[in-house]
Amino acid sequence: MSHQKFKECIDACLECAVECSHCESECLNEQDVKMLARCIKLDHDCAAICLFAIQAMASGSEFAEKICKLCAEICTACAEECEKHAHMEHCKNCAEACRKCAVECSNMSKM
Repeated sequence: MSHQKFKECIDACLECAVECSHCESECLNEQDVKMLARCIKLDHDCAAICLFAIQAMASGSEFAEKICKLCAEICTACAEECEKHAHMEHCKNCAEACRKCAVECSNMSKM
């Protein structure tokens, strides 16, 4: 199975991983880090699953669809948490990337 058929999903996962990593880093620099603990944890988990999903799709893993389904679930949770802090630009951008990735991964998991 060619990884090219997953290009849009791979691109969305890459963008999401970058935004989540950036958001995590920026949240750690905020004054009230404790208030952002769940956001930071979800940013970390979301970036990790996005990178794992990219690897699974690129290699044609038989588990790619299942991994993308889980990725969509984690991206949705991360987006919901980041939206609570959307007054911060990094959380707003992260939420948008997570929503896009959740849609792409959900679509891919139904292939």
